[in-house]
Amino acid sequence: MVTDNIPNLRAEIRPGTGKGAARKARREGLVPGVVYGGGEDPITINVNFNELLKKLREGRFLSTLFNLQIKDREDVRVICRSVQRDVVLDLPTHLDLMRLRRTSKINLFIPVEFINEDKSPGIKRGGVLTVVRGEVELIVTAGDIPTSLVADLEGLDVGDVITISKIKLPKGTRPTISDRDFVIANISAPSGLRSEEQDQEVEEAPEEEEEEQEEE
Repeated sequence: MVTDNIPNLRAEIRPGTGKGAARKARREGLVPGVVYGGGEDPITINVNFNELLKKLREGRFLSTLFNLQIKDREDVRVICRSVQRDVVLDLPTHLDLMRLRRTSKINLFIPVEFINEDKSPGIKRGGVLTVVRGEVELIVTAGDIPTSLVADLEGLDVGDVITISKIKLPKGTRPTISDRDFVIANISAPSGLRSEEQDQEVEEAPEEEEEEQEEE
């Protein structure tokens, strides 16, 4: 499933270049930046400081694909390659955006969607779905980005584990971790059952110690 819900990043063309124009932009509540790549000439831009700060605080900014919107220009897909920050305040002072062609390969975190919980015997018995990775970093094609990875819980019982190899990946994508079959989620025993098992272990421990003392 390919997404069209790429978040927008609004910007405006920055008049002038150099440090003077950048300082002026910052005084006006803007963050200067540059857009390059994609076989086109670089352009200088300004981004609203508050909007940028909000996106930065949401996380994954450097691994999120954005739809760059500039007035009177065609929207273009970009990914941020660096954000310069004030060394004292740790606030953004400049950003570099790279244009992407539809065939460009990039690393993105894709969320995992779990389906058919009602068809899992383990969950019906009170088992708990424990999510180890709610999202997976994949190498994807810019023009073919999945909205999510689907993990099917149908038929899974307590103790069963879902690894990345059990999830069907979209064509042209692969995990950045390729040397092991890492865990996405598992169905663990109900808390009540775990408590009973723990209590049983505690009760059995003294008996084992007494047997050892009698043997001595």
